[in-house]
Amino acid sequence: MYNHNFLCALAVVAAVGAGGCVPVCAQQKMSLQTLFDLADQESRRIKVSEAALKAAEEGVASAKAALLPSVELSMQGSYTGNAFMMSRGFSTSGTTEYIVPGLGPQQVENGKQPTPHWGNSFTAMASQTVYAGGAISSGIEMAKLGRQMAELDVEKNRQEVRFLITGYYLDLCKLTNQSQVIDRNIGLTEKVIAQMKVRREQGTVLKNDITRYELQRQNLVLAKTQIDDARKIIRHQIATAIHLPEGEEFEVEEPGCDEADLARDEALWQETASGNNIDIRQASVASEMAAQKVKNTRAASLPSVAVVAENNLFGPYTADLIPKNANVNAWFVGIGVRYSLSAIWKNKHDIRRAKHNRTQAGESVMLAHEGVENAVQACHTTLLTNAVEVQTQEKQVELADQNYAVVRNRYDNDLALLTDMIDASNMKLSADMALVNARINMLYNYYKLKYLTHTL
Repeated sequence: MYNHNFLCALAVVAAVGAGGCVPVCAQQKMSLQTLFDLADQESRRIKVSEAALKAAEEGVASAKAALLPSVELSMQGSYTGNAFMMSRGFSTSGTTEYIVPGLGPQQVENGKQPTPHWGNSFTAMASQTVYAGGAISSGIEMAKLGRQMAELDVEKNRQEVRFLITGYYLDLCKLTNQSQVIDRNIGLTEKVIAQMKVRREQGTVLKNDITRYELQRQNLVLAKTQIDDARKIIRHQIATAIHLPEGEEFEVEEPGCDEADLARDEALWQETASGNNIDIRQASVASEMAAQKVKNTRAASLPSVAVVAENNLFGPYTADLIPKNANVNAWFVGIGVRYSLSAIWKNKHDIRRAKHNRTQAGESVMLAHEGVENAVQACHTTLLTNAVEVQTQEKQVELADQNYAVVRNRYDNDLALLTDMIDASNMKLSADMALVNARINMLYNYYKLKYLTHTL
């Protein structure tokens, strides 16, 4: 394992030092961290999750408001119609005996009674819940966990946007290096063509030989055009992701990597992933929310107690047989208890469902751990394989360069055929391209490891 890690570190250093992306024009240079900073500020995806976080913060404040007293004020004006007194047989004739305190029974004529028409009512009511079976406290905790989940969503979206940009960034680096490789091969091809034209004048090279090499140069020019067009597409995708002004050109700097990270074995990567991976953290928060949901559901089966106070000023007084044109003020203070007996047999299913959801959430945490563990192990193994591949490709480039030099020298001395020369050129181009791809693949898996551990 140590040897593999050492080779990995050595190969990435070589990739950064010898095969890094070099700007091909005097355009604005963008490092990967610069792109990250711009994405954090401009990405729509991150802004959406940040807006959701603000809403979650308000949700916590709203849940805490349940601890505050409730105060209600009402004011009402009314018009009261005439009151009619009738006998028990619904007759408006005759009289009705009416007991007046202090005077005894009095006879009152049935029919329309003098009634004050304009009425008013002013009511003030306050209540303070002192016990709700834990519903309020669990509601606050669930709101806090919801805010925590929203915070994790922001960070997760930030990591996903960064990883997306990293992919674009490395693709652009690969295309830039491939363009440089083709430029070098075009230069070598043009030198060969120039020498062949001189030898053609001397009668030692056929016109057909020059044509075949010019065809190879045209293929290289076409490949460079295709690569340059692909670079434009990647630049546009990056510019869209970070909302650069339209038409603004830029080049990427050579990718960087931390040698200390590369020297870490799998166990350290697994430990970092276990503590930092946002999928695991979100699953843990969801498990805590499920536990609070159980408490909240149980609260519906418990009584709620509140202190209440009310003051009511109203007039006229119409609760007597003969309305009184007067204002009456009444108030009370007391304790209110509410308990739903039906919750005993209705709520038990909700409680069981909440418990099952809690169990499911706990299993989801373990499932998230398993998924991340497998992903980290696979990515770390691939990274070590990439390191060996880079070393192999570097050796192949060295051998291809030596073979090209030997074949060209033999061709210049009429000891090799043109097909041998073309084969050597193609072998050199293929080896150079394979080395570029191997280096970028290794860097991609390095950054993928950082993404899996959410340390981008």
